[in-house]
Amino acid sequence: MFILKQKMSREQFLRSLFSAAIAAADPTLVVPPHLPALANGESGRTVVIGAGKAAASMARAVENHYQQPVSGLVITRYGHGLSDFSGAIEVVEAAHPVPDKAGQEAARRIFDLVGDLGPDDLLLCLISGGGSALLSLPLPGLELHHKQELNTALLKSGATISQMNCLRKHLSLIKGGRLAAQAYPARVLTLAISDVPGDDPAVIASGPTVADASTLADARAVLDRYGIVPSGAVAALLADEQSETPKPGDKRLGRAETILIATPQMALEAAAQVARAAAITPLILGDSIEGEARDVATVFAGMARQVVRHGQPIKRPCVLLSGGETTVTLRGTGRGGRNAEFQLALALALSGQPGISAIAGDTDGIDGSEDNAGAVINADTLARARALGLDAAAALADNDAYGFFSGLDDLVMTGPTLTNVNDFRAILIS
Repeated sequence: MFILKQKMSREQFLRSLFSAAIAAADPTLVVPPHLPALANGESGRTVVIGAGKAAASMARAVENHYQQPVSGLVITRYGHGLSDFSGAIEVVEAAHPVPDKAGQEAARRIFDLVGDLGPDDLLLCLISGGGSALLSLPLPGLELHHKQELNTALLKSGATISQMNCLRKHLSLIKGGRLAAQAYPARVLTLAISDVPGDDPAVIASGPTVADASTLADARAVLDRYGIVPSGAVAALLADEQSETPKPGDKRLGRAETILIATPQMALEAAAQVARAAAITPLILGDSIEGEARDVATVFAGMARQVVRHGQPIKRPCVLLSGGETTVTLRGTGRGGRNAEFQLALALALSGQPGISAIAGDTDGIDGSEDNAGAVINADTLARARALGLDAAAALADNDAYGFFSGLDDLVMTGPTLTNVNDFRAILIS
């Protein structure tokens, strides 16, 4: 019989791995070691701006470190602010994943603020996942509702985060390096918590301070690939060479630097350490897994069966760890984010295989637009569902993973974690 070293249940063990992954990206721990000296108060200023689901907690870490007032403005998602933080850095909450007026107005304030900086000033940018939707400032000729319509279409299409951000950069006054260009000639230091496969700084929050190698043609190709028909205003901007983003070598970005302070790989390694302490062998499959959630789940189910049947590529007891960002192409009218959908598809693919349990969750605590981080499954998930009259296959067809796991009381509910290093998956095999 398989017994966890620390006498915890399988679900408790999986949840402990998820907690370790989140803790590894805690801004309180990862921000201070990378903070620079403040700009000379006599000749220069230090201004702090930021955007993302971790923006408020990153701002608090900055103020706690410096122990003196630092001015600035950051934008975070509704519910991700801090009720106990009222420092000199202002925190504005706005909508995610579809931008709203509050985000646009705050983005305009940030854009105007950095335009007043000089060569002796330091602009400290705090960037994390979710920043692209929150830092929404359309190019002239584009209205907020145009971007809202496009974002909604992209979210439904199954496009990857890199593809979505390619479009966003070419329709924004502030993304794709344009924020750093606006701040020139000030020094720009960006501290970024990565939530994107590959950890490309140009993709995290659509790279507001990073030169953009993608082109208008690339942006148009994304629309073509997913059959999205843009509004006239969007089409006009994507055809206008003036909409092109700052490219590598642009002198306005010559004083801009980016440091990755937390990544999905760091989260996976933290979880692996917890597993080893419990005498469970971890195998990290990758930190940048992409693809349709249900398809990735089918592949992972095959890997888990190979372990059970043949002890390959690792022997039991073990845990398969992975990160990245899957996608969901909406086909039905149900509720549920990519992690819950992955879990539902995984349960169906495993079909009650004994000895396998799994957790999948978004490290920001929000799976898509729902209030859960993800879900857990066990060998008895489908049997319990049938006993309650829940049809797993029908739920998957309707994209209703949330309803399915809610009925089983198997949702993972953490609330906003105030950080974000993308999705976390762990498959325990005994």
